[in-house]
Amino acid sequence: MRSAQVTIRAVAVAPADAFDRVKDFASYPELSPVVRSVTVERAASGTPGGPAEEHSDWEVYFRNGILRWSEIDTFDRAGLTIAFTQTDGDFAEFTGTWRVRADGEDSLIDFFTEFDFGIPSLAGILDPVAERVFRETIGVVVTSLFAEAEVVGDEALVRAVDLARERAAELRTGDAAPTAIPAGAV
Repeated sequence: MRSAQVTIRAVAVAPADAFDRVKDFASYPELSPVVRSVTVERAASGTPGGPAEEHSDWEVYFRNGILRWSEIDTFDRAGLTIAFTQTDGDFAEFTGTWRVRADGEDSLIDFFTEFDFGIPSLAGILDPVAERVFRETIGVVVTSLFAEAEVVGDEALVRAVDLARERAAELRTGDAAPTAIPAGAV
């Protein structure tokens, strides 16, 4: 099983506010051209004061195609965590967590996922690409949620996120070819 992890600092943002922005998965396609679509359906709200659930369907550009999956997202506002588990889709296994925590006046947003495509013969090819796409996409999306945010602890990822955000801005303003594919999608 392969994993991907990213930490992002949201400058001068309270943890509860950061949590509310991160959990708005339906806005992600507007923030990264790699995320084709996210459809969110509210599920049970659980016990009063306890975790709430949503069902979300995702489409993300990957290599020369589209990855599709459905997941159950469990939101624990008191613990500032989100857990997700694939219920159907292109992965054999796909789970993960989001965690928001205070760091002085800032918030740190941790994303962690474990995934397996279930194709052992292609794992050496697909898994590293998927890890890179996850890390870059999460970096682009989450830094786009805040006025000032940065990837923490990985200079190569910082550069990749900056480049991807520049390309996305060019696509939005028409300065790039409309058929351009984001760096993490190939």
